[in-house]
Amino acid sequence: MAWLNWDDLEKQCCQCTKCALSQSRKKVVFGEGNRNASLIFVGEGPGADEDSTGRPFVGRAGQLLTKGIEAIGLKREDVFIANIVKCRPPGNRVPLEEEAQACIPYLRNQVALIKPRIIVCLGATAMKYIIDNNARISEIRGQWIERKGYWLIATFHPAALLRDESKKIPFWQDLKKVKEKINELSAGNLL
Repeated sequence: MAWLNWDDLEKQCCQCTKCALSQSRKKVVFGEGNRNASLIFVGEGPGADEDSTGRPFVGRAGQLLTKGIEAIGLKREDVFIANIVKCRPPGNRVPLEEEAQACIPYLRNQVALIKPRIIVCLGATAMKYIIDNNARISEIRGQWIERKGYWLIATFHPAALLRDESKKIPFWQDLKKVKEKINELSAGNLL
């Protein structure tokens, strides 16, 4: 498959009608951040705030993610933030299989352009489509998986922390592992 450049990819994504989500969206949430980032965070899909602004992770869950990024010594501008689907599922439901499959090539193209070393899957949906379709987040959360030159790790989605405060400590522990991996890769000049 030939990968598109950033401009063509964004244009194609913003004009996409491959699934029913395109019919109800206000804005496509293409993703944002450093296009040369060594670290990408991938969530499930846009919520209402993201659908209104066209920016990923800007609502309450996004504010938690931003705090987490800052807590490991980075800024949002240092990383790239995207989602499995680029349009909001109605009622913030989990994307359907056909919706995710229609959209995942855009994310793959973004990853191919950015060439990150680390991909953090935020929640079960991102984990399913990036790490393992049959895994459970409770079983593989916090574990490093190396695949095709990428270091992959799954953690809880920040929205889950808003519903269940007991997930905040494991989420923070996972972010510390991300910081340690960044330091390890930097020390070996692998970033």
